Amino acid sequence: MSTPLADTTNPDLDLLYAVNGLAERSPAWLDHTVSWIGEYGILLGLALLGLIGWLQARRRPDAPVAVAGLLWAPIAVAVAELANLPISAIVDRPRPFVDHAGLEVLVEGKAGTYSFVSDHSTMSMGIAVALFLVNRRLGWIAGVLALLQGFCRMYMGVHYPTDVIGGFALATAVVLLLAPIAMAVLVPLCHAIGRTALAPLIRAPQGGSGGSGGRRTGGRRRGGGSRGAVRADEQPPESDLAA
Repeated sequence: MSTPLADTTNPDLDLLYAVNGLAERSPAWLDHTVSWIGEYGILLGLALLGLIGWLQARRRPDAPVAVAGLLWAPIAVAVAELANLPISAIVDRPRPFVDHAGLEVLVEGKAGTYSFVSDHSTMSMGIAVALFLVNRRLGWIAGVLALLQGFCRMYMGVHYPTDVIGGFALATAVVLLLAPIAMAVLVPLCHAIGRTALAPLIRAPQGGSGGSGGRRTGGRRRGGGSRGAVRADEQPPESDLAA
């Protein structure tokens, strides 16, 4: 299929044709791989990063705050997706292949849905920004995956570049603007859960030979052990959301 000349007065369309043109020139196996990654793979990778972040957060001195920040990630994504419902209806933008011929569309069933903003881009960036506030290393990795998600959506021919940028902006705004309100609720909730039988979800269990056991035995063990535990608990929170 020959790609028609893009409208040089429309950078949004120019970039879409440039990225999607790679799909036309690529082997079928690569197109299938990118389609799977753009539709499912990146979201699964972000979920795995969230799991790793949770396992690490449980071992931090500020575990309830860190876990609350991770819990905010899926909630923020859900809020952003709900906010996108009226936005999509108001903008009422068809998928790019509906109005422009010559695009290589790699997934089916998208014709009847809105193009602006990209749901996949919104979800990916929402997780990335929320994760960055808790664990910067994992957040950077998630941010790269979010950018790759945007590229894949254009490669697949289902979104304009501005759909992707709009999704990134929406997710970032929701995560950052609503984080103080969310954390005001989630941090006390995580502290409360930490005092129940579900405490291992919030803080990793400590070794059986330390902690309170050391305080009940000899004086030297009791004195050094308890003071060390207090100092660990009193370390300043590592999470940016704790401020």
